[in-house]
Amino acid sequence: MWKVSKHLRFGASKSLAFIRNSNPTRNCSGLSSPEIEIPFSNGRTIKISTGKLARFTDGCAVAQMGDTAVMVTAVSRNKASPANFTPLTVDYRQKAAAAGRIPTNFLRRELGPSEKEILTSRLIDRSVRPLFPEGYNFETQLMCNLLAVDSVNDPDIVSINAASAALSLSDIPWNGPVGAVRVGLAGTEVLINPTRRELADSSLNLIVSATKQNLVVMLEAAADNVLITEFQKAVRAGVKEIYNIVLGIQRLTKVYGKIKRNLEPATPVPSEIWEAVRSLSEMRLREILRDSTHDKLSRDEAVAQLRTDVIEKVVDDSANYNFAVDSFNKVFKETFRSLIFEENTRCDGRSLTQIRPISTQVDLYKPLHGSALFQRGQTQVFCTVALDSPDSAMRLDPVSILTSGVKEKNFFLHYEFPPYATKEIGKSGAAGRREMGHGALAEKGLRPVVPKDFQFTIRLTSEVLESNGSSSMASVCGGSMALMDAGVPISSAAAGVAIGLVTRYKEGDTKHMEDYRILTDILGIEDYLGDMDFKLAGTKKGITALQADVKIPGLPLKIVMEALQQGAEAKSRIIDIMDETIKKPRKHKDNWPVSERIEVPPHKRSKFLGLGGSNLKKLTAETGVQVSQLEDNIFLFFGPNQSALDEAKEFMEKQTEAPREPELEFGAIYTAKIVELREIGVMVTLYPGMIPTLLHNSQLDQRKVSHPTALGLEEGQEIQVKFFGRDPVSGMIRLSRKVLQGPASAAIRDLNRTGSK
Repeated sequence: MWKVSKHLRFGASKSLAFIRNSNPTRNCSGLSSPEIEIPFSNGRTIKISTGKLARFTDGCAVAQMGDTAVMVTAVSRNKASPANFTPLTVDYRQKAAAAGRIPTNFLRRELGPSEKEILTSRLIDRSVRPLFPEGYNFETQLMCNLLAVDSVNDPDIVSINAASAALSLSDIPWNGPVGAVRVGLAGTEVLINPTRRELADSSLNLIVSATKQNLVVMLEAAADNVLITEFQKAVRAGVKEIYNIVLGIQRLTKVYGKIKRNLEPATPVPSEIWEAVRSLSEMRLREILRDSTHDKLSRDEAVAQLRTDVIEKVVDDSANYNFAVDSFNKVFKETFRSLIFEENTRCDGRSLTQIRPISTQVDLYKPLHGSALFQRGQTQVFCTVALDSPDSAMRLDPVSILTSGVKEKNFFLHYEFPPYATKEIGKSGAAGRREMGHGALAEKGLRPVVPKDFQFTIRLTSEVLESNGSSSMASVCGGSMALMDAGVPISSAAAGVAIGLVTRYKEGDTKHMEDYRILTDILGIEDYLGDMDFKLAGTKKGITALQADVKIPGLPLKIVMEALQQGAEAKSRIIDIMDETIKKPRKHKDNWPVSERIEVPPHKRSKFLGLGGSNLKKLTAETGVQVSQLEDNIFLFFGPNQSALDEAKEFMEKQTEAPREPELEFGAIYTAKIVELREIGVMVTLYPGMIPTLLHNSQLDQRKVSHPTALGLEEGQEIQVKFFGRDPVSGMIRLSRKVLQGPASAAIRDLNRTGSK
């Protein structure tokens, strides 16, 4: 099942015991690093080593799969922070040097994190965060450094396993390890850690993180309408493979891991304060939480008023203020969860499987290609679709191209969460990690139903106008309707829903679950006070995306399977409601963009393009039509509407049918007409239909000229100039008037008059 390197196998029993008991902090300083090789059922392996790199850290591990290697370091402060949560930061960076590349930006170095790096950081965070002990508020940072990357193995799985090993080997308190695998589906065959090429032909891209006890800690999936039975089979297969990874990390930790820090228990709340807060607040909290007429704002306000009233009555001095606040928050959480178990009813009056009221609307504003407003309870999103030319496709960075095999995307979703959506004040600006994560999940939910060979680039935006839980899944619903309103031929409607969980454990035992309740379509408060946010998107046929955020140390497979089933049933009911507003894609709207492939004969290409592409630039400026070259003589015209495209075609016909440009003789003198005065010179033409060219101030006169008006020049005036050919770099015509202020050197050529030569 597992094997260790030579220096581990040699003299195992005595030498390992000696190392473990003598000085665990120095056992990683040898010339060769301890390494363990963990096999998978398909014959592939992952290697995890420690002790050679970054030895000042609290913990460090290097994981390698194929030729892809990631180093993860773990460092935690010794002083607690005032935060009431675990202040964990995960920074994953993929450096171009790891792929033998140089960054293509101006500075030729790595700048801010890319979207791929942010999403991978979130994957790692969600895999390790649930296993930190409750109350651990020491600032902790995981740095994931991509050492090398091949074009076969994606580094995200390697990073999660390396992070698990680094935390396990460190002295940081952590209830791991976890293991992670990627699962694919080729037909009905399950693929474990598929290569990039295998993944391209797979209908499933599932990442599973779990513990040795088969408890699922994190799920992330993108699927091509995979049936729920196939999806459940893939989850089980992934959890089974993880057992060996966890076992291998445990064996490595047993020999080379540091002794965990001793955490001083938090100062207990004085019993008199706890009892006083409980007696004053519990019954009143039950009344508030049983009142289903409350909405998000009124419920929050009622709880806040109660908190203030209770604390004022209990607290006599500032020393006990924090104890009273912590006690109230704990009573509030316990009361909220107990009511669900006692009454099988939620705070808004719904049953455990009931969906909030849904209202929908499409085609809100005529200038938009597609729009939809989706309201579910107090969560409201406004989705818009913009169709643009293929040149507007999103191009990825070189390292992301190498790992994913995707060069550009013609469909992408941007998620926006302004502060007013939750009645708050904040800054607006670039998308943060949360916005990128939610947008990427909603995009995964819709991408399988969008045609891959669609003729336009699609940008779908989802702006959250109100938020009370599951705005990312509302974006899937609203986005699906907006795409149909825009006339995008999606294969079927898609919807998303969030499933929650409330668990009950034995007193003082966090390993044995006594009871649980699975909640469909959770509110924000149910997400905050619950144990799981299980987001599932798909069509009536199958699943397209999934993301599970777990707040307890792992979910039993039974709960995962039940949540999948409950979520699948809920999304089907939501699609039925959406069908009442719009059931299938519309025909083309009047404002729909149009495109046309046009073939240009080789002998007309120079006229078609113009000097330096000037004709195409002028075309875009005047008509708004974009032209891109597909082949040598094939060009794609993209217009915002049919009238603009017709105007562009007429413009280009005139350009290609224009009389042939007369040949200019080097050194000859021509009569030029001034068409525009500028600060740096005058724009002149030598013949009708000519694109104006610049005659610079330095070539106007023997004297220094600061402005053409100093010489009395005016628009429409004719002057004599001498032709000196074209600039070999820019191709611009070179003219001079200054050289003619001496003896005549050539015959005058007038191209503006009939009969000229």
